[in-house]
Amino acid sequence: LVPARLEAALEALDTDRSGEIDAMEWEAAIETALKAKLEQRRVEREQAQSANRAEIEAFTAEFLNAARECFLMIDKDNSGTLTKTEIVHSVSSDKSVKDFLQNCGEPNLQFLLQPARLKKAL
Repeated sequence: LVPARLEAALEALDTDRSGEIDAMEWEAAIETALKAKLEQRRVEREQAQSANRAEIEAFTAEFLNAARECFLMIDKDNSGTLTKTEIVHSVSSDKSVKDFLQNCGEPNLQFLLQPARLKKAL
């Protein structure tokens, strides 16, 4: 440490100006440092939570948009409904539809990737 900075630090710790740092002064300094560290960690946690919320919101919006696009890709006649023929055709031939369904994480939608089983189910 730079001597001037060390001197200033010791003066700040020596609250009774005795020229020495006693146990109570040491503990007071430690308590102050602990409070500062805990506050820093609280702020970091809040920032991380905020970033997590933003990431979840962005992911949700992206996922829902992809799901809507997938529906529109399957709905070849633009009727607003999906027929068995449209679904079977799309999962058999449309790579974008297959990619979405494979990665969406929803078992009921992933079931659509099996045209043979799908024909029986619909």
